[in-house]
Amino acid sequence: MEKRIRILVAKPGLDGHDRGAKVVAQALRDGGMEVIYTGLHQTIDQIINTAIQEDVDVIGLSIMSGAHLPICEKLIKEMKNKQIDDMMVVVGGVLPKRDIPKLQKIGIEGIFPGGTPFDESIQWIKEHVKTR
Repeated sequence: MEKRIRILVAKPGLDGHDRGAKVVAQALRDGGMEVIYTGLHQTIDQIINTAIQEDVDVIGLSIMSGAHLPICEKLIKEMKNKQIDDMMVVVGGVLPKRDIPKLQKIGIEGIFPGGTPFDESIQWIKEHVKTR
């Protein structure tokens, strides 16, 4: 039996818009993944601690605030400090095309700007995830 992908969907920072994250979480569930949704206003430490506690394969950030670069930089730095940088990180939301290379350089593996079809995101995660 194939192991189900476990993905944490998190809303970091002060971003108060979670409708998209909830819709994405449901699409991921419908795509066969086990989803843990953290809710709004999560700190980087809360996201990392939940990812460790839930033993997820993927951390997915939903960011609508425009703060994606500093949030992702801090997350990747803290993941390295906690020695969990083997977990895949993906991000979706309001992500300008000009920032995609910057996010990749930071270490974000999957980048899904608003409007990315769910099937495309799900397929990408399934093809690239490293289940433990």
